[in-house]
Amino acid sequence: MKFMKLGSKPDAFQTDGTDARYVVSNLPSDIVIHVDDARFYLHKFPLLSKSSLLQRLIIEASQNGTDEVVIQDIPGGVKTFEICAKFCYGMVVTLNAYNVVATRCAAEYLGMTEDVEKSNLIFKMEVFLNSGIFRSWKDSIIALQTTDALLPWSEELKLVGRCIDSIATKATVNPSNVMWSYTYNRKSASSDEIVEARKSSQAVPKDWWVEDLCELDVDLYRRVMVAVKSRRRIPSDVVGEALKAYAARWLPECCDTLVDDVYTESYKHLLETIVWLLPSDKGSSGISCCFFLKLLKVTVVIGAGELLKEELMDRIVLQLHKASVHDLLIPSKPPAQTIYDIQLVQTLIGRYMRHAGVAEDGIFLNNLDQEMFETNVDNESLVALCKLVDRYLAEVASDPNLSVSSFVDLATSMPESARTTHDGLYTAIDIFIKLHPGLPKAEKRKICSLMDVKKLSKGACIHAAQNDRLPLRVVVQVLFFEQLRAAGAASAAAGPNGSVARCMARLAEEEEDWKDGRAQPEAPTPGALRKQLGSLKLAADQGVGVDDGRRLVARSSSVANQSSRLSLSSRSRRIFDKLWVGGGGKLPGDAPVGGKGSSDTSGSSQSPRSSAKPLESKSSSSSSRNRRYSVS
Repeated sequence: MKFMKLGSKPDAFQTDGTDARYVVSNLPSDIVIHVDDARFYLHKFPLLSKSSLLQRLIIEASQNGTDEVVIQDIPGGVKTFEICAKFCYGMVVTLNAYNVVATRCAAEYLGMTEDVEKSNLIFKMEVFLNSGIFRSWKDSIIALQTTDALLPWSEELKLVGRCIDSIATKATVNPSNVMWSYTYNRKSASSDEIVEARKSSQAVPKDWWVEDLCELDVDLYRRVMVAVKSRRRIPSDVVGEALKAYAARWLPECCDTLVDDVYTESYKHLLETIVWLLPSDKGSSGISCCFFLKLLKVTVVIGAGELLKEELMDRIVLQLHKASVHDLLIPSKPPAQTIYDIQLVQTLIGRYMRHAGVAEDGIFLNNLDQEMFETNVDNESLVALCKLVDRYLAEVASDPNLSVSSFVDLATSMPESARTTHDGLYTAIDIFIKLHPGLPKAEKRKICSLMDVKKLSKGACIHAAQNDRLPLRVVVQVLFFEQLRAAGAASAAAGPNGSVARCMARLAEEEEDWKDGRAQPEAPTPGALRKQLGSLKLAADQGVGVDDGRRLVARSSSVANQSSRLSLSSRSRRIFDKLWVGGGGKLPGDAPVGGKGSSDTSGSSQSPRSSAKPLESKSSSSSSRNRRYSVS
């Protein structure tokens, strides 16, 4: 820190422990100057030779027959007046970045100009400011911080503007020319490291100036950033880093702090300033989606206004696929009943689709919106956003106030082509059904119809097959498609028109009818499933050599049956055993299935298992019945 000493005489100012201050001297004081609550017992001659204001006040006091003078509203108060009085006496005074602005304003107030005496206090202050303070990076920032308490004097004397110009000039120099100290605690710098001098072997980062400006008041910060941006030497990504650091410094992480009415207005002003300073180029500002969503969360919590909210949403939708689930967990405001603002997230997804020019079926459209932004959205971005939506669904599914319609609308907000796997959607559905135990059967079927069992992974299929919360139809579909997949590998020689392909297409068609409401929502009848599996067996025998085909289908079906039986729950195992009896996949034409197993509530049925299992011993059956696998 720069400093300057004035005067040569020792400091002779003393106090008696009260508000009275005097100069130790052989001469008695002949004037009393009142400054705020303090009294200064001084001598007229040193004061008259330096200050035009004191000359006038002392003359007026003498004419009125008094030796007391009152000074009101002097910039800096008692401390700065004492500095000016010591200068008049020629005593040692130390000036630095913390008191130079206040002393300069007080000297102007007292009229300590060159007209009164050469090399007066104002002249010396200007020399120190230009040769010391404004040449130092940190001293310029400290001096700027002190100007706020000295308004309007600091503004009228252009001290604020000069400090800002000094800071902006240094912030926009080439980093290779930075020779002064600065604070840098981020990225390449180690924790709590303060870089005090630039070393030849250490490259100065392009955002070296960001952290030091974070200590400025929001209004001063705004003026500095405007000056920095006006020079057009700082790229948008560095401006974004500066705003991000400033928001991290002053915006709390906990939303509970934001609801305090004492700070609401200051937070609103801070948000307005940050958003106003954002780079005008929305598409290539280099600012992360996470930062925008944090600002949006604060905007919603404190109710900062629709204009601010819309501006942030327009920037978020350009890179929504880069967000995280935590970023999207924005608390809702009354009258919403849900914990998080589901409607806001759905609005963001809808805007993303419109700006990307993507229809509901996943087809890219041209000229969908004349105001469409260049989002560079591709299939990978859509897939990433779809996975994000599924994870978000799983997070909010535990909300007891989340309605089925909101769940369905959010799940269907993405095109089907973007959802390459339904594992994430299945997880969300499972959580929703689990935490909404009173869900009607019709709504449970509606939610489960969102899921395509053909797009579930092996682990998800195992979990779904033993999930007692799912409707029976869904469990049967999972079991059936798993068996068809296993049998499909064995009957691949039958070509694209093979029985497995026809059977899968047939069941898929029925599944679509069920989803669209064209079919009755009851569980499939055992006779229909048995007929499909019987036709699969007969067609497989006809498609290849009789002996080879039987052995191939029997081997694959036996392996699939045994592996599935080991990993399924007792409920699912009973269903599957009744539909697929024997190691070779043979269905006895008149084997009964059982009436209770066809309802959605049969998961808790305790009916005995089928006895038509010649390949399993009693001990093996008992062991596998108690074995239960869980896949999360």
